[in-house]
Amino acid sequence: MAAKKLELNDIGICVSTWTAPRIRTYRDSRVLGGFILIDRLTNNTVGAGLLHFALRRSQNVHWQALDVNKIARARLSHQKPCILWFTGLSAPANRRLPIWLKSNCTPRRHTYLLDGDNVRHGLNKDCGVHRPGSRREHPSRAEVARLMIDAGLIVLVSFISPFRSERHMARALVEAGEFIEVFVDTPLAMAEARDVKGLYKKRGAAN
Repeated sequence: MAAKKLELNDIGICVSTWTAPRIRTYRDSRVLGGFILIDRLTNNTVGAGLLHFALRRSQNVHWQALDVNKIARARLSHQKPCILWFTGLSAPANRRLPIWLKSNCTPRRHTYLLDGDNVRHGLNKDCGVHRPGSRREHPSRAEVARLMIDAGLIVLVSFISPFRSERHMARALVEAGEFIEVFVDTPLAMAEARDVKGLYKKRGAAN
């Protein structure tokens, strides 16, 4: 089951990225295949882990340098590429605001809208909608927004993305000043009143 945190003595499975060149699976080496997590402020050991297996990814993948880069494309577009990341309660306002901006900015700016529902038709077809573990997959597609920034676009991202860690991950993919988080502060009563998909009614029935 997906979780936001582990309590004392809990055990979890995760995917992690390591920069250390000499790591092994715990089966191959108990020295290089295990680790501990230490709180930098207190120096207390707060966790431990074992490396089960490495992801089978190529080790010789490099970013292809091109003559026409992000800076050149931005100059051609006469704009600063960035991500406007909209988050908040599931409500029509979360979608209307990016759509309104897209419609009003298009005549003057080169923009693209990444809508949560739209990407589920293809890119996120394998992801669920309401399970926390599946929803965490949606912001991971921020890589697409990063590529669009490289193309010189202003990208409007309309995902709910309730977890702060998701948004931090997306922000870390781009350069400083290229990620702007917009919290659409829709009151709960208004979100329920404009519940065109019936999501709040289903949640109430489930409770």
